[in-house]
Amino acid sequence: MSDPTIRVREAARERGLSVDVRERPAASSLDEAAELLGIPSASIVKTLVVKRSDDTYLFALVPGDRAISWPKLRAVVGVNKLRLPEPELALAATGYERGTIVPIGSTTDWPVYADERIAGTRIAMGAGAHGYSLFVDADDLIAAYDAVVADITVDRA
Repeated sequence: MSDPTIRVREAARERGLSVDVRERPAASSLDEAAELLGIPSASIVKTLVVKRSDDTYLFALVPGDRAISWPKLRAVVGVNKLRLPEPELALAATGYERGTIVPIGSTTDWPVYADERIAGTRIAMGAGAHGYSLFVDADDLIAAYDAVVADITVDRA
């Protein structure tokens, strides 16, 4: 399947998730993408694929106006070491390139950890391919992936 957005849509349908995938002009930053979409940066959620020391992964869902807090995430996950993998490892772990990663349709269903600030909101996130954004109700996404919801971020510097 050459179009990753098709994989995203099919995976969403299989989980009963209602998603809206929209094409948009390329953006060089999250803030630029928010401007193009006409939404605040906080409404764009970054999906970070995070590598554990045992070579397994997890997804961290981080609002665009925030940054991941490694100490908070390690405490919630219950591990001493976490890191962002190299781009080729992230691609191998998810089937998506950095900047397009989304838990929906990932080649492996890694555990999902969502920052508590996204609960109760409609969010935009990667859609599996550059130049696309996916809109979904965060609570539906959290429920569909049995995500752990916790405070895992800090203010973006």
